[in-house]
Amino acid sequence: MRDGIKRAVLTVAVAGIFAVGFGEREASAKGDYNCKRTESFSSFLRKFRRHAAQNGISRRTLSATLDGLRHDPKVLSRDRRQGVFSFSFLKFSGRMISGHRLAKGRRELARRKRLFRRIEQKYGVPGPVLVAFWGLETDFGAFMGKSDSIRSIATLAWDCRRPELFRRNLLAALRLIENGDLRHSEMRGPWAGELGHTQFLPEHYVEYGVDFDGDGRRNLIRSVPDAMASTANYLKHIGWQSGQPWIQEVRVPASMPWGQSDKTIMHSLAQWSKWGVRSASGRPLRDNGLKASLILPMGRNGSAFLGYDNFFKVYQEWNHSAVYATTAAYFATRLAGKRKVSPGRGKVVPLTGAQTKQLQRLLRSRGFDVGKIDGIIGAGTRTAVKAMQKKYGMPADSYPTMALLRRLR
Repeated sequence: MRDGIKRAVLTVAVAGIFAVGFGEREASAKGDYNCKRTESFSSFLRKFRRHAAQNGISRRTLSATLDGLRHDPKVLSRDRRQGVFSFSFLKFSGRMISGHRLAKGRRELARRKRLFRRIEQKYGVPGPVLVAFWGLETDFGAFMGKSDSIRSIATLAWDCRRPELFRRNLLAALRLIENGDLRHSEMRGPWAGELGHTQFLPEHYVEYGVDFDGDGRRNLIRSVPDAMASTANYLKHIGWQSGQPWIQEVRVPASMPWGQSDKTIMHSLAQWSKWGVRSASGRPLRDNGLKASLILPMGRNGSAFLGYDNFFKVYQEWNHSAVYATTAAYFATRLAGKRKVSPGRGKVVPLTGAQTKQLQRLLRSRGFDVGKIDGIIGAGTRTAVKAMQKKYGMPADSYPTMALLRRLR
């Protein structure tokens, strides 16, 4: 997700605060936030030019893109502070899936009905799934970013946190220019260097970009057909299963074996039914022959979903953040006709960012690997929370509460 924000409310934030798609997924990948750079930017560029030339990039392209290039300090600053995913699911999804965005997404589905039918026939990915990503990433192309993508990627390639990732992408960006897919002047995007309507990093662009409008170029910036088909091509590659669900809202009982609510644990719908899980309408689940995991983004008292293979293989590969993946999947269900999600049985009070950081420090002191102390409830934090909930005899739904924080103190 790159610049997707509720336009009427958060327009100022669109260009960066919620930058979280392909690039942000990679930008937020593990790396040493406290690393130190060991060479100058100019020295790095000299070495990279030799590497690019050895990999088929012409002197003309290298000169046109890298001559006089300087690193961007703002990119490094943005890379070190990424706090969007500290929001709860209801807060995040409420802001991201506005009434305007729902209406616009439905209009795009209707207006481009033939396009999305052709794409689904070829790649097996339904239109609502593609349009949801499109809306979250760039507000349907309205906010694709204005930064020089080459400069942004070169800055991150020089940086010490994930240099190999962005050096691959810098080479891929130059290859897009070399191959005639894009001009340097067209390559404008958000701070992490993504491109186009659904924010592809250049290496994804090179590998999965398709020319779907038949003009001889793969232009994911100016061509909606190219961008949507390329997105479907990527989703199919990472595991999308045609004709199968991705996420389903459910109701959970007041009491059940909460330890089973884990993305690594899958059961048949018949088993979930035995534990009291029901459809969103309250009716018994209809066994579809598939297995699913119980997703409780805000714990046992909040919204609840069943997640299928398409969710875990595709949505969580697109973006490793649970709150983003769940929001994107939920948005697609809304575009497909489902109702607004229930907030759950009662009010859930999330920990503040400061409280979550304290929780993470306490968990780390007990030997758990929670990653960076960042106030974000990621996979490592949830795993540790679940372990301590079991130890204290609390419902092990993996969601941190004040009750757990008090026990840890």
